[in-house]
Amino acid sequence: MHGEWIRLADEVLSGRPLTRTEALGILSVSEDDLLELLQGAFRIRAHYFGRSVDLHVIANARSGACSEDCAFCSQSKVATTDIPVYGLQSPDTLLERAREATRVGARRVCLVTSGRAPTDSQIELLAVAVKRIREETPLQICTSLGMLTERQARRLAEIGVNRYNHNLETSERFFANICSTHAWRERWETLRRAKAAGLELCCGGLVGMGESDEDRVDLALAIRELGVDSVPVNFLDPRPGTPLEGRPRLRPTECLKVLAMFRYVLPDREIRIAGGREACLRSLQPLALWVANSMFTEGYLTTPGQGWERDRAMLEDAGFHPGQRTWA
Repeated sequence: MHGEWIRLADEVLSGRPLTRTEALGILSVSEDDLLELLQGAFRIRAHYFGRSVDLHVIANARSGACSEDCAFCSQSKVATTDIPVYGLQSPDTLLERAREATRVGARRVCLVTSGRAPTDSQIELLAVAVKRIREETPLQICTSLGMLTERQARRLAEIGVNRYNHNLETSERFFANICSTHAWRERWETLRRAKAAGLELCCGGLVGMGESDEDRVDLALAIRELGVDSVPVNFLDPRPGTPLEGRPRLRPTECLKVLAMFRYVLPDREIRIAGGREACLRSLQPLALWVANSMFTEGYLTTPGQGWERDRAMLEDAGFHPGQRTWA
């Protein structure tokens, strides 16, 4: 019905939480109504964020040799993908990556390590890098290190980390289909510990692994329950050598519906177009900016992106600008 999604957006802006049934309805919207759905999502996005886009850069601080068997990941123990494998990078190397992030106008650098959980000694090595990044750049710092103890979460807050990333990936029901070496609830507990330590939470997921619309909605609702600050939405770009390598990519319009659902469910949260955006959104990438207010640039963990210059042109052509920062 004409105007349905605009009316729903206005109700969300009035403070009414989206219901599970309404969220499922977004994912089943006809493609004839997709532009109106996106207009409603933009109405919410513009209310909270205007036309700003927060830029984030990933620093792959430790790559490969992971003990976990996540089916989508080229760093997992079951993957045969040819990727770089190295231990924790030096503070000098991580600082240079942070300087690169500053040059493209990023607000935040995310230091990511492979593996189930960090050791205390790894956290202390990262503390050196965090100190130098804070002293020598204007960036905020996110870390993504796997499972945390309460003490480790407090230590990250003490050394100056602003935010902790740990994706739930999918619904609790579907999670066992993609990982057997740890449980969804363990991820939930790590996020709870990080929040209790005073860290902002970054938590999203990966769509396109064979999950249902119900699983996608339940992921969004779990993220809402946790009170997450930032939500990276990844789209599966099947990696050769992983158990999911044969899965088809999502169609661009399906990706846009998923993003819109997250915006309606989480109206005032940072929503980031993350891994797989180039491969899955393809020529419709710019439309994602009408929903998401954040994006990664300069690549991902083990795959390159389209590059900063193309990202910059996309933002400028669509009339968006980096949040409270200027480009170099």
